[in-house]
Amino acid sequence: MLNLGLVINPWAGIGGAVALKGSDNVREQALALGAEPRANLRTRTALEKLLPWREQICFHTAAGAMGADLVNALGFSCHIHYTPAAEVSTAADTRAAIAALAAQQLGLIVFAGGDGTARDVYAELEALGVAEQTAVLGIPAGVKIHSAVYAVSPQAGGEVLADLCAGKPLELLSAPVKDIDEVAYRAGAVSARLFGYLKVPAHPLLQQSKESARAVESQVVEDIAEQIVDEMQDDITYVLGSGTTCMAIKQRLGIDASLLGVDVVRAGQQLLKDGTESALWSLLETADKVALVVTVIGGQGHVFGRGNQQLSPRILRRVGRQAITVVASPGKLQSLQGRPLLSDCGDPSLDLAFAGPIRVVTGYRAEALYPLQ
Repeated sequence: MLNLGLVINPWAGIGGAVALKGSDNVREQALALGAEPRANLRTRTALEKLLPWREQICFHTAAGAMGADLVNALGFSCHIHYTPAAEVSTAADTRAAIAALAAQQLGLIVFAGGDGTARDVYAELEALGVAEQTAVLGIPAGVKIHSAVYAVSPQAGGEVLADLCAGKPLELLSAPVKDIDEVAYRAGAVSARLFGYLKVPAHPLLQQSKESARAVESQVVEDIAEQIVDEMQDDITYVLGSGTTCMAIKQRLGIDASLLGVDVVRAGQQLLKDGTESALWSLLETADKVALVVTVIGGQGHVFGRGNQQLSPRILRRVGRQAITVVASPGKLQSLQGRPLLSDCGDPSLDLAFAGPIRVVTGYRAEALYPLQ
């Protein structure tokens, strides 16, 4: 069963057809002018693309027009995790529904709306501290859509979801959430503001998707290193694995690193070079917070158990799956030709526990979900 989250802002786009330049705070005026809600119709267009997989999909959603009415009408399985207090939902209901779905730890949350809705989704996920860990996809239903988290059309959004249902891996990228001041916009001034970033599929059917020339491998590796170093926190002890991609991270930190060994840093200071398993354990056993960065053996796919046996089962358990970051260039992943990443850490039960989709940093603000087994 493929579990997907869904939140619809039923009032998104309500001001468009009646020339109100948006939908914020103009719902009653728009309705008085004869506007009709269309967000559910646009979402339906997207979800109809998934009907061939209807028996394999379960939507986790909110009650009524915020999702449940539509998925039930289309015959999908449905679990309701939030019910708005009133029939007319608000931005607060959008945020509450997103919070309820985030608690379910779903692989993807689909939402329908415009820039205001995207802002609400981002604000709630950021407040919960999971904006960087939650993949989303926007179905465009608003008036103005500056945010790059939306598909170019509802049909396109459905095609992106269909690719996922068909088993195609979807790379993830950080996409900007932007919105304009609608009051100023209605007065003729356009000023879009960046509010943050959400993780979305890097699919050509997403609007404003970044299309860059194929970079040489060395530049991609430098981009990966920049991303990892930018995200490092001073209170975390980082274990950096072996290989050229991890070496680029070590060089960016300016430490006396080992290409084929495992090194440890904290707050920019090197604690251990080319550590043995026991030396690593001595450091990590009492460390407050720990994280691990490892790369992939190109063409083979091993993450653990090939060239980094220092990372024993007890060390991997100490770190925990959530604190592991895999780094690999897109070319290295492509060299696997669809084969999964592999773990052979020496403890089959731990390999099994670690199995499943894992996030791989593939560039600066670029990630992919890739199966690990």
